[in-house]
Amino acid sequence: MSKLSKSIDELVAAFKKFPTVGEKSATRFAYFLMKQPKSEVKKLIDAIVTLKSEVKFCSNCFSLDDSDPCCICANPKRDDKVICVVETPVDLRAIERTKKYAGKYFVLHGVLSPLDGITPRDLRIDKLIALVKGRGVKEVILATNPRAQGETTANYIKGQFAGLGIKVSRIAYGVPVGSELEYVDSLSLARSLEGRVQY
Repeated sequence: MSKLSKSIDELVAAFKKFPTVGEKSATRFAYFLMKQPKSEVKKLIDAIVTLKSEVKFCSNCFSLDDSDPCCICANPKRDDKVICVVETPVDLRAIERTKKYAGKYFVLHGVLSPLDGITPRDLRIDKLIALVKGRGVKEVILATNPRAQGETTANYIKGQFAGLGIKVSRIAYGVPVGSELEYVDSLSLARSLEGRVQY
């Protein structure tokens, strides 16, 4: 089999590192870019460079934004007595798309996984506890994904607030077990948020 363009192969290999992108999709992306005007390709490159240079962690919730604190933490109209705990910034965006939640967030950037060496310290759970206590939070909504590691993480966090008089709730299971929040439609996610149960 003859070798094809090295430049295209390198771009395909780069795209294959993206989540859920296989050989066929990566190849389509590469050829799609080849058809675009240089100005459009430059916009994409500039957006990636800006992303890496401008986006930072929010020092309150650990979401990603252009500013610190992030636009949600800085918004006085958001209820800072309610915190929704999510695994990733992508999950935060999924909940925001529902337009049904007006509180604030805490982003774990993962789940507890002893086999992979991911501990409560890696997820900044101590900072979550300090934030909840310092702000006088009344409710913590656990919106980790409904699979084994998400449940383990939710149970651990729930245990940290035992006896503190803080309501801990879990999003309802309109979200299919084993699914990822980022792939759940907005209506189902909104209903699961509204139908959350005390945990």
